[in-house]
Amino acid sequence: MSSDQTSYLVARTTISVEYAALMGNGHCPLGMYVIPSPDNLFVWDVVFFVHQGYYAGAILKFRVTFPENYPEGPPSVRFVTEVFHPLISQDGDFALDWRFRPWRPKEHHIFDILHSIKSAFKMETLDKLRGEDCINKEAFRYKESAQSFASLATQSVHLSESESALFDRDHHNRNRGTPHSLQFQKINSEQMRQVNEKLGLQPGTKA
Repeated sequence: MSSDQTSYLVARTTISVEYAALMGNGHCPLGMYVIPSPDNLFVWDVVFFVHQGYYAGAILKFRVTFPENYPEGPPSVRFVTEVFHPLISQDGDFALDWRFRPWRPKEHHIFDILHSIKSAFKMETLDKLRGEDCINKEAFRYKESAQSFASLATQSVHLSESESALFDRDHHNRNRGTPHSLQFQKINSEQMRQVNEKLGLQPGTKA
């Protein structure tokens, strides 16, 4: 077996083990739902429901792509949902360097990355960001005015809740040609009634 084949096998095994580990207590951040792509274990799709801070209420989709030499090399993260954030480029790339500089294969894991992403949307983290950590310099400059930044963050929240953001499968540029695995679907009142019935909920009760 060649070194490349060995590296690839190690990567697949590590990714599988780390996905299983997400089921452990506290490993997967609350509000995040993660699933590997059905076609490629090296691609994970995530939906993140933001519960607090400037972005409270946002529904954000992003994709994690692992290199074939993982864990020696870090994965990359790209947001499918457009969001105005100092650590997210206009193309959706998330800057891992603010938290993982340098990447340490024996210390850093995917659940560390997921928790760092969740942390990046909290006010206390945003307030401590430095200019050299940020790849969206415009968003970083707006951060100097809390009111202006809050307004733009709220716009991102509203955009993430829009029908085009929730139901559009065709984010080909940001998805790198492959639709996101976690898709929302519209349901009518009868379908909602059936769901509530299965969950044992009364009409008008929220799950």
